[in-house]
Amino acid sequence: MMRKITPHLWFDKEAKEAAKLYTSIFANSKITNITTLHEVPSPTGDSAIVSFELRGQPFMAISAGPLFKFNPSVSFIVNFDPSRERDARENIDAVWNKLSPGGTVLMPLQEYPFSKRYGWMQDKYGVSWQLILTNPEGEERPEIVPSLLFVGAVCGKAEEAINFYLSVFKDAPFDAARRGSKMGAIMRYGAGQEPEKEGTVMFADFKLLGTWFAAMESAREHQFAFNEAISLLIPCETQAEIDYYWDKLSADPQAEQCGWLKDKYGVSWQVSPTALDEMLTKGTPEQIARVTKAFLPMKKFDLAKLREAYEGK
Repeated sequence: MMRKITPHLWFDKEAKEAAKLYTSIFANSKITNITTLHEVPSPTGDSAIVSFELRGQPFMAISAGPLFKFNPSVSFIVNFDPSRERDARENIDAVWNKLSPGGTVLMPLQEYPFSKRYGWMQDKYGVSWQLILTNPEGEERPEIVPSLLFVGAVCGKAEEAINFYLSVFKDAPFDAARRGSKMGAIMRYGAGQEPEKEGTVMFADFKLLGTWFAAMESAREHQFAFNEAISLLIPCETQAEIDYYWDKLSADPQAEQCGWLKDKYGVSWQVSPTALDEMLTKGTPEQIARVTKAFLPMKKFDLAKLREAYEGK
């Protein structure tokens, strides 16, 4: 099974609650694992890590204190495609009505020039969702697509960022079957769409390691930027993979901690060994405690030291 880049959501203490809500709202969704890490440096003392799937897209969530707040710089586009989903219009309304209580509407659910039915909201936890009735031409897109919004200091850099990400993942010298990085569609702002600059990215999508992403940019004033509340986890099989992605992506030494890094556009990534996930989901409480103690001081993960901790060496 090909592992996918996984969006990772940082909650104060609502990770399990949110995962249960999301998996109850979206069809073909499920919680796949819950692990509790004890004696970690969070305000609660314990952290719950939840793995779940929404309409085929893997997610992870952690309850680790109120350090980061969700904002619309990273959102999740949910495609309701009438060619694949007979009741797509009814389903988009049903999901909107279940996700919106306690949240904030950013763009009302209604008809727009680009879609017969579209809306953008932040749910009660602050996570952003774009629900769209769509019938994409060409290659089929997945039902959920993580989307990056380039604003403020990085507005105008979306296309550059896409090309950078494609170069990093296309050039990765690993298992060819896991590649699958390519450009998709791109739509640009035209003349007369001020404050947007003509030629900048209105919408684009691209694939990294088989996972589709979208990118947009806006020159309007926004009081937010990319942060650690949502990061993108890259599953790595070997130390060589960890080293490669870390060296290519990390651009802020101050942000390096526990496998986390920030790239030159401010987007947060986690470069994480798949073995760590297996240790935390299958290990005994004692093994999990040893591995947790081992990884907390790390910046870039050392797979050999994690294995030694797991085995009690």
